[in-house]
Amino acid sequence: MNDSPSRTTNFGKWMALTAALLGWLFDGLEMGLFPLIQKPALDELVGPEQRTLWMGIMTSFFLVGAATGGVLFGWLGDRIGRVRSMMLSVLTYALVSGLCGFATDAWQIGILRFVAALGMGGEWSLGVALINEIWPDSSRAFLAGLIGAAANVGYLVIGVVGNTVQQQIQQVRHGLSALQLSDEWVDHLVNEQNQGWRFLMMLGAVPALLTFFIRWYVPESEKWERERGKGATSHWATRDLLSVLIGAIAACLMIVLWAVRWDRYFDADSKDALAPWILAFRIVGSLVCFAVVTWGYTYPVLCYLKRAQAAGQVGSDWKPTLKRMLLAATLSGVALLGTWGTIQQAPAWSGTLLETVPTSAARTQIVSALGAILGTIAAALLGGWLGRRITYFFLCIASFAIIQIFFQTSTVFDTRFLILGFLTGAITASFYGWLPLYLPEIFPTAIRATGQGFGFNFGRILAAVGVLQLQTLQSAMDGLPQACAALSFIYVVGIIVIWFVPETKGQPLPD
Repeated sequence: MNDSPSRTTNFGKWMALTAALLGWLFDGLEMGLFPLIQKPALDELVGPEQRTLWMGIMTSFFLVGAATGGVLFGWLGDRIGRVRSMMLSVLTYALVSGLCGFATDAWQIGILRFVAALGMGGEWSLGVALINEIWPDSSRAFLAGLIGAAANVGYLVIGVVGNTVQQQIQQVRHGLSALQLSDEWVDHLVNEQNQGWRFLMMLGAVPALLTFFIRWYVPESEKWERERGKGATSHWATRDLLSVLIGAIAACLMIVLWAVRWDRYFDADSKDALAPWILAFRIVGSLVCFAVVTWGYTYPVLCYLKRAQAAGQVGSDWKPTLKRMLLAATLSGVALLGTWGTIQQAPAWSGTLLETVPTSAARTQIVSALGAILGTIAAALLGGWLGRRITYFFLCIASFAIIQIFFQTSTVFDTRFLILGFLTGAITASFYGWLPLYLPEIFPTAIRATGQGFGFNFGRILAAVGVLQLQTLQSAMDGLPQACAALSFIYVVGIIVIWFVPETKGQPLPD
């Protein structure tokens, strides 16, 4: 049990929690940054007519990168330890995010955000594993709430910073000039037209400083060290990661299938006749790619289990573990598609409403983040009180209802819009307090980082494909609000699937 005596000091526990919370805070900052600046950035790089398409493409590649990173860094965390892997993940997403400020084309940002997302996806699974293994079982619900809240604090912080930069453009320019930057560079980084998006992206490199704190103060998980002492960590093999690369390529191909406008390669007379065939090609191709992705991301775990079984360290049946990984991915996918396909679109959407203001996107992001902070803590505590399954069930119902109300009834950017944005952020983001509570409870220590990394982040693949449907849904349903309302039906899947996973309330963290 996790409540057994521990050699980790109270100081070490608090330092680990502080580092993990800062890591998740910066995760949220990075995730909230691009939705805030994507309009001026893409208007500058590709023009308004291509903006919507590139928004979907970049969001999808970001989600695929995070899914891949969850498996890659989760594997690394189970192989070399939580702390060292966490340092590498933070360094990856911080430095690469900062490089986005130097991009001269949209595809460059797409690639850089993919690489940065590798680190973000990994940091989530590593931090969750470390904190749950260091702190006692009795603290899990509250800690899960903090985990979810921390990311949304980062989302809030970047909203406030973005709002300040956009409102104080001239002051920011003077500050940069005071650093002896040339007028040309100052104008390149911050001006009225680009709203300072390059400057904001460069601020994304700040979290790299966190790696020094992790290196000096954060202790390794005793549970993981015991597994290493038993030789369990030696069953992870680097060659198995080739399957993860193949899976990532298949995921990117799946995005290409939906992102490319295949009809433009045919004349006007052929488009209508070929439309059903193009749709069939996309669906069949996506199913094949999805099968390859699933195999590629689960293969390292299956290989590990077979080696550990041969060494007599695990049971003979690997199927329950695979089943839990896939069910966890489905539950996470529902939550991720629900937020990325709806409330994440609200900042950009707010700028198209009546009575909008220049800072509407930042203000929308701020209120939704405030709601999310409260929602994640409440959901984790509710899960600890009522039980894991019934809580998830009610969260799905509430999320579906609030999305319908927010997107179907809002036409003016006013106080009512901001109140509904707050409620929508609180309810739809509440899953991110529930997931770090539940996922560590269904995997043993030896595969916890990889298992929950796959479970949480593989859901991003589902979300990536769903987000790419927004443009099609917008055209078919006459607007973004109707498209977001349609995507909210994904919660019906969660309402059903939750009853096929085990209830873990009151049970110790498995060894």
